[in-house]
Amino acid sequence: MTEQGSRTGVRKPVGVDTTRASIARVYDYSLGGKDNYDVDRAAYEQILEVAPRQGDVSIMNRRWLHRVIRYLAGPAGIDQFLDVGAGLPTVANTHEVAQQQNPESRVIYVDNDPVCNAHGRVLLEQNENTHFVPADLLDPGTLLGKADITRYLNMDRPIGLVLCGLLHHIDEEFDPVGLMREYVELLPHGSYLAISHFHDPGPEHPELHALAKELERRFTEKGLGSGWYRTSEQILEYFGGLELVAPGLVQLDDWWPAGPPLRERYPEEWVMVGGIAYKP
Repeated sequence: MTEQGSRTGVRKPVGVDTTRASIARVYDYSLGGKDNYDVDRAAYEQILEVAPRQGDVSIMNRRWLHRVIRYLAGPAGIDQFLDVGAGLPTVANTHEVAQQQNPESRVIYVDNDPVCNAHGRVLLEQNENTHFVPADLLDPGTLLGKADITRYLNMDRPIGLVLCGLLHHIDEEFDPVGLMREYVELLPHGSYLAISHFHDPGPEHPELHALAKELERRFTEKGLGSGWYRTSEQILEYFGGLELVAPGLVQLDDWWPAGPPLRERYPEEWVMVGGIAYKP
């Protein structure tokens, strides 16, 4: 397992550097946002060459996040959330969805990019139950042991830990499985862990497997430097042995859909999955 101290200091956020593509800004562009630069749009164009409907994947990911938060803040009874890798603010953010279900819901956003945190504080920190903390999932001792974060959370009560589209940007050299095992161990009993992730269906689905491998190549080699498509078995390991809530780890639009599909699913949408797990 990678030592905790070696996880940090290597994966530097892009921040205000406009000569390098930023994960947050590319995602913002894919959602139709305006907080991006030519370098971000150029990196995204590399993706669109092989996945012209990748923007629909970003929208699908947001829909999944909204349904997960509604479930957690509603039937599951979770009223405190840690949203890691929150990115740039967009439409219907985690705190807005959670507080629609329960106005007392507390949401702590974390991002390692100073630009994301600056935008978040200005645009979203509108009540005492919403806070932004500059930090990194890879910080030693985990975010669940960081005083700047736990000051806002009651660690004796359940938490909703949300990693929406984040772990596929963590290189294997940082031992994401071992990292998530630490997080699961520290989560209070009764907590939930939500993960969405790029997915490689494997050679039994040759066309989708080929698409996943080419998308991975373009994400990692053509501008962003990260974006790995992993198998279901690999992604399941990130849940640290916790029991998944039905329907399990599935394609995003199959997780508690709002209704029947309105169109045929695009190939790009088949290569992303998500799920949530419960810590008894």
